[in-house]
Amino acid sequence: MNLPPEATEAIRLMYSGKTNQAIAMAHDLEAARPEHPLGYLIEADVLWWKIYCKLLERKYSTIDSWSRQRAPDPDDDAYLALADKVTHLAEAGIAKSDSAEMELYAGLGYASRARLTGLRYEKMATARAGVEARKRLLRCLELDPDMADANLGLGLYNYYVDTLSGMAKVLRFFMGIPGGDKRVGLRQLGTAATKGEMVQTEARFNMAKNLRNYDFDYARASMAAAPLTSDFPENPLFLLLAGDIAEKLGHKEEAAVRFRAAAAAPMEDVKCAERVRQIVSEALTALGATTK
Repeated sequence: MNLPPEATEAIRLMYSGKTNQAIAMAHDLEAARPEHPLGYLIEADVLWWKIYCKLLERKYSTIDSWSRQRAPDPDDDAYLALADKVTHLAEAGIAKSDSAEMELYAGLGYASRARLTGLRYEKMATARAGVEARKRLLRCLELDPDMADANLGLGLYNYYVDTLSGMAKVLRFFMGIPGGDKRVGLRQLGTAATKGEMVQTEARFNMAKNLRNYDFDYARASMAAAPLTSDFPENPLFLLLAGDIAEKLGHKEEAAVRFRAAAAAPMEDVKCAERVRQIVSEALTALGATTK
């Protein structure tokens, strides 16, 4: 993909909790190449993690941002506008000259829309965006089989479509949505996590979360999450995930250490910081531990 160093650094800053610097670098990329999707995709990703954080809940004894119907807010609108801009710019590039890179960005733009509409439990909108993402990412790999980043979106599609409820599968049949295979999805997420240039961290996060939420395979989830906390030891969302998995493995002391580290992590986003500390308080109470 030949990512510019500024893009790699912006992504690192995003996962390091330095969101203001990450957005500033994304804006610089947008200014330097206003017709290229990359800067807008990075800005959308920063905003996504802000949205994900402020919607965290400890539900079913598990920490996550759970899908539910809710009223849109300004962050949603800003995020969707960025996701759509990524898609539109990529499709404009494809119209001029088709390439694996632009197909990848188009697919990631649709996938970005799907993850927010999915979080808002908008099933039809999520299905439409997911199918479009799949189509673009398959075309990306057709043009360049080594474009490993495409496996993030394809892996999530395969995994989630195969884990749908019975009613959702009926809906899939009548809408003509292509099927999926959970095992293939996990392999694709593994490829994105080990060989991707831009999406490795998100692939690891989603693989660990899915193994925990749907497969209840906490040992594999822990292995998938380990690089997250070693590469970004002060990311509160990664610490919460690791702590939650440790608790499910019966490692209560490790879980408490992870939770306390999440509460102490430096966070520029005030709403995220407040939510993380509330979640930590709830998690430590459930463990019978103190916040100190």
